[in-house]
Amino acid sequence: MQQDVDLAKRLNKTDELFAWLHLASIPKFGAASYAKICKKLQWNISDFFTATQAELIGIGFNPVQVEAILHPNVELIQQSIQWLNGDNNRFVLNLEDSVYPLLLKEISSPPILLFGYGDQNKLANLQMAIVGSRNPSISGKEYAKSFAHDLSQCGWTITSGLALGIDGFSHEGAIQAKGPTIAVLGTGIDNIYPRKHRKLAEDIIAGGGVIISEFAPLTPVLPENFPRRNRIISGLSRGTLIVEAALKSGSLITARYATEQNREVFAIPGNINNPLTKGCHYLIQQGAKLVTCIADINEEFSELEFNIDVTNSNKTKKNSIECLATDLLLDSVDFEATPLDIVAERSGMTVSEVMSQLLEYELRGLVTAVPGGYIKLGEK
Repeated sequence: MQQDVDLAKRLNKTDELFAWLHLASIPKFGAASYAKICKKLQWNISDFFTATQAELIGIGFNPVQVEAILHPNVELIQQSIQWLNGDNNRFVLNLEDSVYPLLLKEISSPPILLFGYGDQNKLANLQMAIVGSRNPSISGKEYAKSFAHDLSQCGWTITSGLALGIDGFSHEGAIQAKGPTIAVLGTGIDNIYPRKHRKLAEDIIAGGGVIISEFAPLTPVLPENFPRRNRIISGLSRGTLIVEAALKSGSLITARYATEQNREVFAIPGNINNPLTKGCHYLIQQGAKLVTCIADINEEFSELEFNIDVTNSNKTKKNSIECLATDLLLDSVDFEATPLDIVAERSGMTVSEVMSQLLEYELRGLVTAVPGGYIKLGEK
């Protein structure tokens, strides 16, 4: 115990970084409680660690919390400091830091600390979250990349969770547009997860983006931490776009957080027989805005200025993510064999137009020809 006390003195317990790392280590103690105590008692952060045991109990701290305050885990705190000092592109932001994102600070439970890699100033960018299934259909992957790419070109910074599936494709779309993208981890900041996305994480930083986590280095991978990180994804963003999602999914948790945070929620519709669109359809029924092109999103933010050329071109051009005939054509193909004449009838296009467009879709992997017609590729 004496060794811990001596080490704490050497690290200077009143140092601001040490104090914030200490505060964040208090079990079940969040930003709301911190703000409430500071306002009521006119405290600053150092007062938490100079208070006596009796004072802490009188405030309402439980015995476990009091123990954590009076006897900090100096080794863990030191490990976070060592991580921070390990590279110039690393940072730790506290609630009272001037660079801490203002929009995130507005939510009911903002993280006390944000650990990160990259340009911390990008956290102040205008952000749109894009999330969805970890096992998307081929069209879902295309939507994620296309929307992320075009929104990025309009001036949005794309924020997502670095997960497999829609998250990853959204980050890729932003990178291809040469725009910054922000990834929020559900693991310790030193653990890029999943491992398959380590190269993507490198690309995000190389492209001027940011990777953040509220979880300190060496935090183990815990399932309950992933839903927690979703409130940060939506909290950083003016709106959240759901590309594909099942009824019970993390994406709907993110959408719920966005609603609670008074942020916009958008959803891309799809075939009613596709289980990955059921979550999107549910959100639309609950009041989320149905979107088929980026203009549907941008028009909800009339007070903002966007790249008009990109917005207008995306409003009118014909491709698989737009609200014109080709989008209707893709919706006219089922997940089971659909005869050519049925596709033409549903889409209102001529057979020759359908055949020409479906050939393009087939080359892009969106549909495939089978005996009896065409099928849309994706999960059943």
